[in-house]
Amino acid sequence: MDAILADGLTPAERRRFDADVLAGPLGSRLDIATKRGAARRREFLTLVKPYLAGVDPRVKRDLPVARRLAFHLVDRREIDELAEGDALQKLVTAAAEPSRRVRKNMRWYADLPLQDEIPEPLYRLRRADLIPVTQIDEISWSGGRLHVTGHAYLAGLSVRSRRFNRATVVLRGPRWLPPVRMRTRRIFRPEATHGAQEVGCNYDWSGFTAELGPWPLRWRSAVRAVVRGGKRLLRRREIVQDTTTWRAEIVIWSRGARAVGLLRGPSVGRTERPAGLDLGRGWWIRPVWTSDRALQVVLQPTRAELTGVQLDGERLLVEVFLPGKEATRGHARLDGHRIAADFTPVEGGTTVVVPLAVSSLLQERDGGRLWIEPKGDPAASVMIGKARESRTVIDDREIAVLRDRRDRVSVSAHRIHPIITAVAWDDQGTLTLQGTYPGSGAAELTLKHRAGMIHAVPLEREGSRFTVRFAPAAMPRFGDTAPLSSGTWSMAVRDPAKKILPVRVDHAALDTLDEETKIRDGREYRLISTRFDVPVLSVAEHLPDDEKGAGGLYALRRGFYPAERTRELTDTTVYVAYDGRQYEGNVRAVYEERVRRGDDREHIWVVKDGAFTPPGSAELGFGPDVRPTVIRAGSREHYAALARSRYVVTNGFLPQWFRAREDQMVVQTWHGSPLKRMGNDLPHMSRDPRPPAWHRQAVEVRGWDLLLSQSPWATSVLRKAFGYRGEVLESGYPRNDVLLAPEREETAARVRARLGIARGARVVLYAPTYRDYDRKNASIRIDLAEARRVLGPGHEFLIRGHSMQAAPNVPAGLGRDVTAYPDIADLLLIADVLITDYSSVMFDFAVTSRPILLFTHDLQRYSSKRGLYLDLAAEAPGPLLSTGAEVIKALRSIDEVAAAHAERYERFQRTYAPRDDGKATRRLVDHVFVP
Repeated sequence: MDAILADGLTPAERRRFDADVLAGPLGSRLDIATKRGAARRREFLTLVKPYLAGVDPRVKRDLPVARRLAFHLVDRREIDELAEGDALQKLVTAAAEPSRRVRKNMRWYADLPLQDEIPEPLYRLRRADLIPVTQIDEISWSGGRLHVTGHAYLAGLSVRSRRFNRATVVLRGPRWLPPVRMRTRRIFRPEATHGAQEVGCNYDWSGFTAELGPWPLRWRSAVRAVVRGGKRLLRRREIVQDTTTWRAEIVIWSRGARAVGLLRGPSVGRTERPAGLDLGRGWWIRPVWTSDRALQVVLQPTRAELTGVQLDGERLLVEVFLPGKEATRGHARLDGHRIAADFTPVEGGTTVVVPLAVSSLLQERDGGRLWIEPKGDPAASVMIGKARESRTVIDDREIAVLRDRRDRVSVSAHRIHPIITAVAWDDQGTLTLQGTYPGSGAAELTLKHRAGMIHAVPLEREGSRFTVRFAPAAMPRFGDTAPLSSGTWSMAVRDPAKKILPVRVDHAALDTLDEETKIRDGREYRLISTRFDVPVLSVAEHLPDDEKGAGGLYALRRGFYPAERTRELTDTTVYVAYDGRQYEGNVRAVYEERVRRGDDREHIWVVKDGAFTPPGSAELGFGPDVRPTVIRAGSREHYAALARSRYVVTNGFLPQWFRAREDQMVVQTWHGSPLKRMGNDLPHMSRDPRPPAWHRQAVEVRGWDLLLSQSPWATSVLRKAFGYRGEVLESGYPRNDVLLAPEREETAARVRARLGIARGARVVLYAPTYRDYDRKNASIRIDLAEARRVLGPGHEFLIRGHSMQAAPNVPAGLGRDVTAYPDIADLLLIADVLITDYSSVMFDFAVTSRPILLFTHDLQRYSSKRGLYLDLAAEAPGPLLSTGAEVIKALRSIDEVAAAHAERYERFQRTYAPRDDGKATRRLVDHVFVP
């Protein structure tokens, strides 16, 4: 700031600079310093107070209310008072809730603390606080009129009816042109309440629909054209038709408050690509979106129109017509490159031929828009008009002349893209995509989640056409099926050379594309073309209205759940494994043991995002009597079950809203003996003041009635890490019983068959943990091609990534990605060798007595960043290896390596897994569930 201010800003520039700094980065730093304790607050205040003294009072007055009040305190109070007191902390905490609004004498004020210490006018909401929250759901044309539908409201000001509730969409053009007011009325839109962030607010009547005919835009544009044309004539230049742009704003009057803001935020899909209206004689009205997602309406002449594209030897000839313009000279431009063009006057205008060198186009990475610039006139963007788009195939690449979302022509060269031309859903939920993709050979459609998960579906190819079919609600997964996880799934094609090609939607199919939501088994699936022609598959859980949004959560947590806790307990058990994401581990073992014993009390499994379907006694081979109840995580049934079930069995933290009752029993089986530091032993947990995670853990741990431990060593670590003082059962881990079960060989054979692993192959399981400092890294750091060359084809590599790390990048044909395999215990059962690093899986695998290699390439960094409970160099059950080459070398002589570490291995087993004898589940079930 000192460097910028030293350059000498004008008073107006200084005010803008100060406003941006105080409302933006400096305000954020204030929030951080306030939460970090007295020392950090003192440091921040000492630095910022001198600067704040030089800020114009008008700038401080117009800041958002939370910043205004905080900087008022900084300005007026002593540093010691603010650093040691809690005034700033009260303000920052309360300001995080935008719904804190109150009305006094027809004016709105922020309901924030310290009202008896700060002048009341500073709490009044000003323009910076009253910014409309908007979303546009539909833009369409009907009867030659533009219709815009969406919702708009002021955060914290409920809109429960039409009374005292008005909104007007206003189009503001350049400078002096009078604004255009669209005919606007409020409509019922409960979706606005469901998607709002403010609890306790109702925005059901914040919807609006606005409509407008072309005439108000046309006459204003004509007046502007006369003025601009006159100016050009005075300069002795020809008159040129010009585009007029109006930005869309919405004016809201709601319960005494008035606010103006840009109309922004299109719903994904069709709303992102609104159609234009052809007015005739080359004029169009087009609704368009800016780069910051704000709506504009443009009245645009077609000054250059595409008429044809043809390949002529080494040149691509692009033909363009300039209506009403006779020009003999000029040039074209493609993405900033100036290109010679042939101008030929004809009747009604000029024909322009733009020769594009094919070799030059093929060398360009990115395409660009095509412009025609007649001599003496401004450049004209070439519009698609009635011409057909073209794709010219040259070897394995294509030159595409296409339209964008504004009907402007762009030219690009790239590898041949698969193009979707038809989309269909059947009654069974199967999605069929058809399209064009020249070539031959096996290819597959890949669906990739933002979290890194990938599904591959083979393409059926016939000539230049392809078809692909899959059911999003039943995707293959290691011999079973599971629905796609919630989120957005992008689409690409992996060609025969294993290269990834983006998939696009045929522009001719966009208008008829089925983008409606399909509901299947309690989940919503929707194929959308976003960013104009990029297909994505959107997946979400289908929620009832009273569970949607912050308001639904608030009602469940503050109303429904407390009421359920007052009711009598039922003799049921709730099972929660990894927040409901997996059916595995200690929780699974406890459930299956009780079902094996014929315990017919109700068993309730919490399932998140449709991740699995727990089996009943018949599927487990124990008889046909016991069927579990499945409830969706976060549902009303979930709150009721945790409120009224006598037993809760989990392997991790329960939801923050859960509070254990005195007569409930919470069994915490945890998900592994800790090797890396956790809980109170993490550096940030000892910070003053305590972070929210510390308080969250303290409340959670107080509700545990029994903590399961694998060993006496683990008991001491877990007690300290969690601050736990209750009962501990050192029975070993139930999830490891399968590794010592009498039928383990038969189970292992079934798992190998499920994974397609040949009998006799040596299975190497690589299961690293996550890195807090490098979670986006998908590298596995072992050269699997080199491993295949050195070890031969008799080795199978299974790669098990951590759920909190980016999905591993496993080369096809060299290893198997088993990150999504339901239960890691099955993988440990079939593994002949385990490669890990700092994961607790080593404690479990030690039960098998099979070799363990520790690939600790970042040991020093991990130890300093996260911290370890063990001195691996002295206590690890296998060698510490720092490079992939060392790992391969150790695998090549694994028997010798195992023999060299046999004594340490046995000592490791005695210390860290002394109770794992195949009977841990029985001991736990007898202790908890048998009277």
